[in-house]
Amino acid sequence: MRSCRSILFVPADRPDRYRKALASDADAACIDLEDAVAPERKAEGRAALREFLRDPSWDPARLMVRINDPGSPEGRLDAQALAEVRAEAGRSRPPLAAVMLPMVRNDGDVREAVRLLGNGAASVLPLVETASGLQNAVKLGEADPSVAGLVFGGFDLCLELGADPCWESLLYARSRVVHAAAATGVAAIDMPSLEVRDGGLEALREEARRVRRLGFSGKMAIHPAQLPAIHDAFGFSDLDVERAKRIVEADRDAQGGPVLLDGKMVDRPIVRAARRVLASRGDRRRET
Repeated sequence: MRSCRSILFVPADRPDRYRKALASDADAACIDLEDAVAPERKAEGRAALREFLRDPSWDPARLMVRINDPGSPEGRLDAQALAEVRAEAGRSRPPLAAVMLPMVRNDGDVREAVRLLGNGAASVLPLVETASGLQNAVKLGEADPSVAGLVFGGFDLCLELGADPCWESLLYARSRVVHAAAATGVAAIDMPSLEVRDGGLEALREEARRVRRLGFSGKMAIHPAQLPAIHDAFGFSDLDVERAKRIVEADRDAQGGPVLLDGKMVDRPIVRAARRVLASRGDRRRET
């Protein structure tokens, strides 16, 4: 998940868009059973998803699913459907990349969702989008070994807080999610932007750059037009990668001693950051 820069959402009741999302430049596609599907179409979306998951030709390594609130009747039906499809496929079929869990408020909610999905059947991504979920963010990250990341759901959180979904009002919450993800060793994925037109994509690019500087490793997308801006913000230039290589080489030459590069000392956190660049996204470079 740390190398996942972008997750492109597609409504579950639009199966004609599933393969288009998977064929896009997004690092992962997420079939959404929750907010993108009207209440009266939930069953239709679930049926379409089940049919698609039974097709062996799609790539599970890039496919995620967001179920409804796992504590709700619809969420339990979603989890049951995924568990049944997984049982039918058996161990010969790799699991989904991840299942997103909306509206979870504590670690017990996460563990119950994991149980419904079938323990160990898939990585899970709790959405931090309630006041109690934000309060318990660290507990969400350490709730189960299957937790691969924390996803920030800023719009729902703003509704609960009575706040505007702007940078200033969300800065504390974003920082808390990043802290919780770092403390528990999982990825941090930021909320999507509603900007999809050319005039708003630069604002999206700037927001993506700012959340990357906070410590987020990726961002959700609601339209393919958003992907280039997101990838640019979360990418690494040739200069970034080349400097990371030089730092790692200098560390290797130092053989455990002080690291010196271009006449300057290099602290251990800088070395670890350089290794992370090469390990996670060294092959994904953006133009400078």
